Amino acid sequence: MIPVSDPPHASSAPDTAVDENRLEELINEAQTALPVELPALANRCASSLGLDTALIYLVDLQQQQLIPLDEALEPLPVDRSSAGWAYRTVSPQVAEADDGLILWMPLVDGAERLGVLAVRTASLDGVRMRRSRMLAHLFAMLITSKRAYSDWLAARTRTATMRLPAEMLRAFLPPRTIGSSRCVSTAVLEPAYDIAGNAFDHSVAKNILHTMILDAMGHDLTAGLTTSVAMAAARNARRGGGDLADVVGSVDQALAQWLPDHFCTGVLCRLDAETGVLRWVNCGHPPPLLIRAERVLAGSLDSPPQPPIGLAGSLAPEARQVHEATLEPGDCVLLYTDGVVEARDADGAEFGLDRFTDFIIRSSSAGQRPAEVLRLLIHAILDYQRNQLRDDVTILLFEWRPQHR
Repeated sequence: MIPVSDPPHASSAPDTAVDENRLEELINEAQTALPVELPALANRCASSLGLDTALIYLVDLQQQQLIPLDEALEPLPVDRSSAGWAYRTVSPQVAEADDGLILWMPLVDGAERLGVLAVRTASLDGVRMRRSRMLAHLFAMLITSKRAYSDWLAARTRTATMRLPAEMLRAFLPPRTIGSSRCVSTAVLEPAYDIAGNAFDHSVAKNILHTMILDAMGHDLTAGLTTSVAMAAARNARRGGGDLADVVGSVDQALAQWLPDHFCTGVLCRLDAETGVLRWVNCGHPPPLLIRAERVLAGSLDSPPQPPIGLAGSLAPEARQVHEATLEPGDCVLLYTDGVVEARDADGAEFGLDRFTDFIIRSSSAGQRPAEVLRLLIHAILDYQRNQLRDDVTILLFEWRPQHR
């Protein structure tokens, strides 16, 4: 396994000349290709670029395996393969093969890791490297555009049967990771196929990052419906131009009107990625945690308790308190549900807040990207509780990095 950067630039040799008309035909074909046709299309595109073959692998729902779209092939482990290394580090890797080389290219949509592209080539130079990267970019966009309506792509990335509450809730969830040049937000949740009352949301509007974590009462279809209504109400208010207080108020009203006997706790945040000003509302939920310079600033984002979201009648709060703080470049903010720290090992010992934050600090200081930090963390929590979670676990981490312009 050899990490690679671009080889020295080289002019196109005769054997790497591109038939631009053929390539244009293939790109046009890609617009209407069915998702199941993408593996064959990838091979034809690779051939037109002077490469041998290209195989698409998508990461499974729990980010443990890379699943080939070619159904005749076997999955590859994320943690113990060259392909997995490319996925984890978001960098190309080269591995030797019997008939040449395999170049593993990460498939990335913005900040979201989708999987990897395996490009076979007899040799590697600057031209082939650039074309492999172009091919990976093209198929990342194609997969992103087609997976929104493809049951086949969704099914390929599942390794277990999904229960109905999880199916409903996952239809509302955004990508695991979003970001811009100034901020990134990433999230994980488990049990992947049995989640019900937990959810996260994040979006970017111009220079504003919106994040939210929710934990509904119960663990059934109604709990999933509660968080789904809450997410829809929050998005509706945001897209209508409402400020943070308006968003929380809209969620309160929606739940009180449509599900009057159900409520959820949650934290809603609004980060100005230009100034670092963070505004948040905490509705009966564990407080956000601020990590700065590899340590937790205890209590820095604590706030007076407020009732959960969706309480009706005399229990409803008159007005929500919006709190404000100013982040420093490189600050990370953690939102989490109580299932994170309450996970217990065989002896009954809790995973705990200190272990939780220490894991994130150590992984981040080792150079792991935020999405990889949470992937490793959620697997550590699952291992700690022997894959038998007593409660849903959801974690959202966002980082302000204005220096990355």
